Amino acid sequence: MSGPLLHLSDLHFGTEQPAVVQALLAVAHRLAPEAIIVSGDVTQRARRSQFAAARAFFEALPAVPLLIVPGNHDIALFNLAERLLQPYAAFIRAFGRWGAIERTWASPHWQVTTVNTTRRWRHQQGQLSPAQIHRVAAALRRATPEQARLVVVHQPLAAPAANEHGHLLRGPRELALARWAEAGADAVVGGHIHLPYVLPLAGLARPLAVAQAGSAVSRRVRHAAGNSFNVYRHLGYALRAERWDYTAGDFGCVQQTELALERP
Repeated sequence: MSGPLLHLSDLHFGTEQPAVVQALLAVAHRLAPEAIIVSGDVTQRARRSQFAAARAFFEALPAVPLLIVPGNHDIALFNLAERLLQPYAAFIRAFGRWGAIERTWASPHWQVTTVNTTRRWRHQQGQLSPAQIHRVAAALRRATPEQARLVVVHQPLAAPAANEHGHLLRGPRELALARWAEAGADAVVGGHIHLPYVLPLAGLARPLAVAQAGSAVSRRVRHAAGNSFNVYRHLGYALRAERWDYTAGDFGCVQQTELALERP
């Protein structure tokens, strides 16, 4: 039996709420995840103190594989020299002990591939390159039939509402989704817009969904969504995406979506 994956996003340390942080740490240990995904915007302004606070938080989580990608807030905004010359230096100093930004982690029931979609020359919008699309597709093809396959980005590749389309990744999104679906991806997971949703996509070679997590611990919440995170469970026949919301001092599961795991 596989353990669940815990998906956190948009923690924005520097704007974190201590009570929510403590509640999240408690529920993370109760869930006993097999691995933890963090899909960017770990800090509010990429300051040293914010990276230090985030690192302390990560060290207090269950001691399982931790896969972290940067968000646009994790690159210095006002220090232009740092942004242009070494945009990820502070991020790597703080979190490099948990592995490279772009990598693939696998267990008997999971394969997770991370993609850095931030760009030093963009403030908010991210971007995908053809090389990244190819690298992820190659990793997906190496997965076994027993593995549920997730791709981790920061900015979303699809959104349910037209007013969110300005936040979507730049670059060949449709090509990425088509190639990754064909290669076997089950879900592309991310954050950025602080809006949790699971969006199954149509018109692809096989089922693929975009699963977005909300803002985990920050006071910067949108869309009346509050603080939330996602949990993914491998059921054998399906991938179940759960949304956990913070209410009355604790997190609880408020929504479940099952996505078929279609294999050749």
